[in-house]
Amino acid sequence: MAKSAKIPADIAALSFEDALKELEKIVTELEQGKVELEKSIEIYERGTALKAHCESKLKDAQARIDKIVVDADGTVSAEPSDLG
Repeated sequence: MAKSAKIPADIAALSFEDALKELEKIVTELEQGKVELEKSIEIYERGTALKAHCESKLKDAQARIDKIVVDADGTVSAEPSDLG
């Protein structure tokens, strides 16, 4: 899946944890080698979209963490995030 490809709406609606769980299931199925070729291709493509979604969620989380500010006196505060 190219970076410019859009993540399907059903995947975009998943939480990070749910997407990761589904991705792990796909990896297990593919590793077992018991899936027919066409189904393997189909779930591989879905896995690629799930991976992109997880990476996006992690990037957003990192951006939010990066907004945390430590004041000169050691007080930790968080700036409002514009990530939605």
